[in-house]
Amino acid sequence: MAKKVVNSIDVARKAGVSRSAVSRTFTPGASVSPEVRAKVLKAAKALGYRVNRLAQSLNGSGSNLIGVVGANLSMPFIAKQLDLLSIGLLRKGMQCLLLNAADARQDIAPLIELIFEFRARAIVVLSGEPPNAIVEECRARGVKLILINRKTEGADTDLIMTDDVTGARLAGQQLVEAGCRKLAVVASGSRTPTQLRRAEEFRRYVGERGCDIVEWMDGPTTYETGLMAGRALLKAGNIDGVFCVTDLLAMGLLDAARHELGLRVPEDVSVVGFDDIPQAAWYSYDLTTIAQSFDHLTEAVLDAIEKDGPSLEVVNVPVELVSRSTVRNS
Repeated sequence: MAKKVVNSIDVARKAGVSRSAVSRTFTPGASVSPEVRAKVLKAAKALGYRVNRLAQSLNGSGSNLIGVVGANLSMPFIAKQLDLLSIGLLRKGMQCLLLNAADARQDIAPLIELIFEFRARAIVVLSGEPPNAIVEECRARGVKLILINRKTEGADTDLIMTDDVTGARLAGQQLVEAGCRKLAVVASGSRTPTQLRRAEEFRRYVGERGCDIVEWMDGPTTYETGLMAGRALLKAGNIDGVFCVTDLLAMGLLDAARHELGLRVPEDVSVVGFDDIPQAAWYSYDLTTIAQSFDHLTEAVLDAIEKDGPSLEVVNVPVELVSRSTVRNS
């Protein structure tokens, strides 16, 4: 037989106070005397009472729920970002309502509509671009919309953008200064705005310095795609430097180079990644990469959530080169 759920009426009866006194006791900032608070807390502990924060949020004028929509949640970069964001939200008294958009990449409107039903205070979009109708709906309902590395033209949104252009230049500079002249850039076939920006700026930078360059852009953004790219690009032995627009692609390419093709890294081919996911520092990879600060990215999102007033701000997340062992010395 299911145990009866203890509610605020039960607590009020046991403590000998009104139901509103119980409500005020568990509402941050509400006025309640120390004596009444002590009675309520003692009764709540004896009964095993827990506040229904979801109901409290739905019944009140404000909400502590933050909707987070994203795809590819198992990818290291997204997983790390979600880890820090969810912890940051908890520390600020907010809750993360996570919705997986893996099956709705072309239309995330149904997922965002679901967040509206929970009266979320803000929506953070990690993957996918919300249609204009959803942007208008966010504006009409006063819900803040925050996009990470996703531009929506003419929308009142906060944009958190990694400095992909500077990162791509740093990657190109590192390879050119290492003496690499026959270069390749590897991206997936997903053609996300982030990957396209990185690949385009890298091509421009090394092209202006007289380097030959080939491009691989195929498959999903996975380790296996990196393997395929390594097999296709490095088999002939005429590529001496590769920029992979994500670390996951770089790891697959490194394993193809070392373990399938017998190439020496960095003597035969130098490799630079992007993101500095935790696995990039593993001894078996020790990948030279472009790091974007996970902490800075998280703080930018949290600041955007707490900021009052209309959204229309672009926050650039800085990047820096992390030199490890996959690029040879100049």
